[in-house]
Amino acid sequence: MADSAPLAGLPAPLPPAPPAGRGRAGVLGAAVGVLAAGAAAGVAVERLTVGRSVRRRARLALDATSPYGTLRGTPGVALATDGTPLAYEIEDPYADGAAPEGAAPLEGEAPFTVVLSHGYCLNQDSWHHQRAALRGRARAVYWDQRGHGRSGWTPGAPPPAIDLLGGDLKAVIDAAAPTGPLVLLGHSMGGMTVMALAERYPGLVRDRVAGIGLIGTSAGRLDEVAWGLPAPGAEALRRLAPGVLRALGSAPALAERGRRAVTDVFGTLVRRYSFGKGAETDPDLARFATRMIEATPMEVVAAFWPAFAAHDKTAALPLLRGRPAFVLAGTDDLITPATHSRTLATALPEADLTLVPGAGHLVLLERPEEVDAAVARLLEMVAERSTPRP
Repeated sequence: MADSAPLAGLPAPLPPAPPAGRGRAGVLGAAVGVLAAGAAAGVAVERLTVGRSVRRRARLALDATSPYGTLRGTPGVALATDGTPLAYEIEDPYADGAAPEGAAPLEGEAPFTVVLSHGYCLNQDSWHHQRAALRGRARAVYWDQRGHGRSGWTPGAPPPAIDLLGGDLKAVIDAAAPTGPLVLLGHSMGGMTVMALAERYPGLVRDRVAGIGLIGTSAGRLDEVAWGLPAPGAEALRRLAPGVLRALGSAPALAERGRRAVTDVFGTLVRRYSFGKGAETDPDLARFATRMIEATPMEVVAAFWPAFAAHDKTAALPLLRGRPAFVLAGTDDLITPATHSRTLATALPEADLTLVPGAGHLVLLERPEEVDAAVARLLEMVAERSTPRP
């Protein structure tokens, strides 16, 4: 497991503490679901073992011993405007009794709260490395998007739009960080959620948001992404994916069997859309990401898919200007290509642009040192701006 880089300028860190039919439709649907998630495959397990039962035992062993996703905070639940429960956790070293074990609470009040929004088919634990770097040094809120992690989902609900997620983020902020400056970090769909918040609640952003971090995300034109495929293959995927996913979402038992088959048979394909093409992936890390994907119901995978083609928050980007910011992406990201991050950085003049060579869509897990360094620089700039000058 890679150690998270220290966040300079913050208190010193503590010691280190987962088809509608048979045949082509089923295979395509399972592959589309994983590709869309930018998930990780258990490819290292595939290389080390043979036989489905042996691979299953190996995966269970990794699950039992993995350090990823083990960090926990004080839990809470916010209610979205439609009543959907949204699970969040707070880590607040400034609150008496809330500092990590072995650490004394920091004095005074938190100068700001960092709110972290995760990506499609992941959950709040995808911030594992950043959480390790921040804990004991900054007040932070981690939450699960609706239908993901421990947050609620209404079966048969209308497909959600990214705008709805902006409202969900507002509900979490109201419940977990109702006052004080905010630093908003978003990965993939989480970055789109931040943009939707700005569009729906510009006054909140103007008055309270002190810093922005956008990781592996996009302001729009995702319907033009080719996912590293030749033009005919990309066009076929765009045409077939929505219908296949809808069918899979309506037959969850069959869909889950198909997804398990993908884990076994298409490990290399899945890994390609998760990490850099030349990366040597830690088996624990690959399995951890796979578990997050496996835990996302196929109905949720299918319901969110149309939202990405419709997503366009270019007009909202000016609302995020005027504050410290960074934009970061892996150069091998096939889900939200680095060109989309360049577009974001152009629209946000204050933003530092970091392109991590050879990293894929899950750059926050694959290359935590670079992501943690970007977060550190952002928080230092926010702290400097908030410190009164003599």
